[in-house]
Amino acid sequence: MNIIVAVKQIPDLQQIRIRNREPVLDNIPMVLGDIDKSALEAAVELKESAQGRVIVVSAGNKEVEDTVKEALAAGGDEAVLIEDDTLADADSSVIAGVLAAAIRKIDDVGVILFGEGSADNYSGRVVSAVASNLGYCQAGYAKQIEVDGSLARVTRSLEDSDEIIEVPLPAVVSVVSEIKEPKIPSVTNILKARKKPKEVYRLDELDIEIPVEKNVTTISNLAPVSERKGIVVKSVDELIKILESEKKLER
Repeated sequence: MNIIVAVKQIPDLQQIRIRNREPVLDNIPMVLGDIDKSALEAAVELKESAQGRVIVVSAGNKEVEDTVKEALAAGGDEAVLIEDDTLADADSSVIAGVLAAAIRKIDDVGVILFGEGSADNYSGRVVSAVASNLGYCQAGYAKQIEVDGSLARVTRSLEDSDEIIEVPLPAVVSVVSEIKEPKIPSVTNILKARKKPKEVYRLDELDIEIPVEKNVTTISNLAPVSERKGIVVKSVDELIKILESEKKLER
């Protein structure tokens, strides 16, 4: 049984700068998101009991190959890529349809893992859309996954409790970041990643229709307004007086 891990190429959040409340993305390198790394680490552990392979799936422009190399170095056995320049700014419904079409071409699919949300916009829309496209059951917020024959036992992390459910396979499961701590790939694994198999599809090789108009349009992407006054205080007493004067503190 193969374990599929869907990963997304995102800008390196540590290098993004804000100008006029808008993110500056010029010359920012693209990387693999942290939650995707956790999902990949969970897949690597899961494949031992599933006796299958970890297949990394991603969609984007030609630069997506560089990101997928990172995933292969971290434990993926092979990759399935959908490359097209139009996918660089495609909305979530398009990406979901493309990923689902590519997954249909993979044999013996068991568990399809996603991070609970991408680190760049964290909408979580693609997960449910892929499950709907494929007609598979979906489980979210997974902190632990066990495979038992034709079932997956998923421990879900809820706000104030854990919930354990069973879903029939194949199934789509989105994971929380604490499911596994990602490991840093060794130099040897990085070198081996270059030789691992990759299947690359173009959009016209998939039996799907891409809508002309976007279903989702980003109107704005602004950083929150900072209300800091930048007042320098030299003592605790001075701080207390300022807070009292602004009615932020009462004795």
